[in-house]
Amino acid sequence: MQWKRLGGSPISVSAICMGTMTFGNQADEAMSHRILDMSLEAGINFFDTAENYPVPPKEEWAGRTEEIVGRWMKTKRRDEIILATKVSGPSHGWLKSSQRAGMTALDRHNIISAIEASLKRLQTDYVDLYQTHWPDHGTAYDETMEVLDDLIRAGKVRIVGCSNETSWGLMKSLAASERGGFARYVTIQNNFSLNNRRFEDELAQVCRQEKVSLIPYSPLAGGVLSGKYQGGATPEGARFSNYIRIGGRQAAMARRFVNDKSLAATARYMEIAASIGMSLVTLATAWSKNHDFVASTIVGATHTDQVPDILAAADVTLDAETLKRIDAVSKEIMYPMG
Repeated sequence: MQWKRLGGSPISVSAICMGTMTFGNQADEAMSHRILDMSLEAGINFFDTAENYPVPPKEEWAGRTEEIVGRWMKTKRRDEIILATKVSGPSHGWLKSSQRAGMTALDRHNIISAIEASLKRLQTDYVDLYQTHWPDHGTAYDETMEVLDDLIRAGKVRIVGCSNETSWGLMKSLAASERGGFARYVTIQNNFSLNNRRFEDELAQVCRQEKVSLIPYSPLAGGVLSGKYQGGATPEGARFSNYIRIGGRQAAMARRFVNDKSLAATARYMEIAASIGMSLVTLATAWSKNHDFVASTIVGATHTDQVPDILAAADVTLDAETLKRIDAVSKEIMYPMG
C-alpha cells in the first residue's frame, strides 16, 4: 500500500480510503464490519464517515453510520486508524441534513454540537480529520475557521478539511485562517473521477500552490464506472436505481451520473481496461490516485465482493500510454457529468 501525507500535516494515510456512506442502509452492520476488516487487513488505515450518513439522508437514520463505525473501532487499536468525519453544512440549500432537525449551519453552535455528538457515536475522544461537509456561504469563514481551530486546541480534532468546496471558498477559508492565526484546511474532499474531471480546471492548482490535498470521493462515478448501468440497466439495490425510484433531488442526481455521455465514456474506458487486463474498477481507482494533488482516494462498497477489485489498485501505477488513451476519451467526450 502506498502512503502520502495529508496536505502539510504530519498525518500519513494509505493511498486508498474506505468510505462508509452506505453503511446502515445498503450495507447492514455485519456486512459493514466485514468490509472494514477487509480494508484494514489490506493495509488501509484511513476511513471516512459523516454525521449525515447513511445516504440518502433520513432523520430516522441520523448518525447510524457513525455508530456502526464506532462499534467496529472499539475492537481495534485506536492509533492504527486515521478517522475522518464531517459536520453538515446549511440545510436551506440543495441538501437537508438529517441532523439537528435540519437546522444545520457552519456556525459555532452547530459545529460544537456536531463534534460532541459524533465523538459519542464514534466512541472516541478525537477524530483525526474533521471536515465541513458542504459550504456555508451565509456564515463568515472567520467564524467557521475559529471554532475549528478551537476544536484542535481542545484535542478533539487533529486537522481540518472541507468538502464540496469551490476555488473561491477554499481561498476565502485559507485567507481567514491566515488573518486570524487559525488552523488551515489541509484537505478538500470533492467529486473527481474519469467521468468528472472538473477539479483539474482550477482547484488542482489551488491545491498545489496552497499545499492542500484532494481526497476525492466517487472515483467510480457513483458506481457508473463499474459498468453496471451499461445498456440502460438499473440493477436491483444499486444507488442510482434506488434514486430514480425515489424521484425529486435524488432522481436529478442519478441523471447527472447516468446519462448518454457518461455511459458512452464508460464504454470506452471499459475497452481500455480490458486491453491491459484490468477491471474498470481497478483502472478508475488507480487513475484517481495517480495525480500529484491527490493524497488518498475514497472508495466505497456495499458488499465484500466489491472490495478486491478496489484493493487491486493499491500498488498500480498507470503507464504513459494508458494515460494518453484515457485523455483522448476525455477530450472526445468532454464533461460527461455536465
